Amino acid sequence: MIRTALFCVASFVALSSTCFAHKVWLRPSQTSLSGSEPWVTVDAAVSNDLFYFNHFPLGLDGLVVIGPEGKEVAAQNESVGKYRSVFDVALEEQGTYRIAVLNKGMFASWEEGGERKRWRGTPATFDGVIPEGATNVSISESIGRVETFVTNGAPTGTALESTGEGIELAPVSHPNDLYAGEEGTFQLLVNGKPAPEMEIEIIQGGTRYRNAQDSARVKTDDEGKFSYKWPEAGMYWLSTSKNDTDTSIPNATQRRLSYTATLEVLPQ
Repeated sequence: MIRTALFCVASFVALSSTCFAHKVWLRPSQTSLSGSEPWVTVDAAVSNDLFYFNHFPLGLDGLVVIGPEGKEVAAQNESVGKYRSVFDVALEEQGTYRIAVLNKGMFASWEEGGERKRWRGTPATFDGVIPEGATNVSISESIGRVETFVTNGAPTGTALESTGEGIELAPVSHPNDLYAGEEGTFQLLVNGKPAPEMEIEIIQGGTRYRNAQDSARVKTDDEGKFSYKWPEAGMYWLSTSKNDTDTSIPNATQRRLSYTATLEVLPQ
């Protein structure tokens, strides 16, 4: 049962907040640092409360850290425990790092010789799976991104550039330059293009000690932009999702996209 749940989160993180009513998140020990070679430790979990690891760990198979120069940086000391995963990142370069767990999954079903066949895997292993002559083909795909940002010294933007795949957060306000009482503005992209009319849920951490989650919901405008005034300092969780069709895959019926970010808002 645990193995099934872990597989579901690892491969189809887009469904986690909806189907399981749990939150998927990365939480860095700090987001703004300075020094010659500071480190951050990052917790990764799926939990009922933000940001407490009380359900099960988030798999790290899709962990990607992009450094200030736009190159991939190796995470260190990765470990998966009972309730959380954890890893360290050495911030050897000055600037902003993008830390993300990326998950891509595919599911296909078809009829062959009067028998129903099913396959589950990744886009990289999909080619040639469905045989010629198959009928009643159904294919679905999911792309999920769970991420956070940390900066050593002054904020930079290279690591934040869009990959052009799935839902991404493009900074208008830098994600490591947010302050209580001020408004932060961002742009949502889907496959590298502005995503209008998308709803974003925003929740401040510490839900364990509140009677209600006190979530806020905002929508992107025609340019895919949205703004939110941070009520107070703390860690915040942002989440959104979207269903569409991937026309690059023959017979594709649905693609499920999701995005989750953890942002730290500092006191004035």
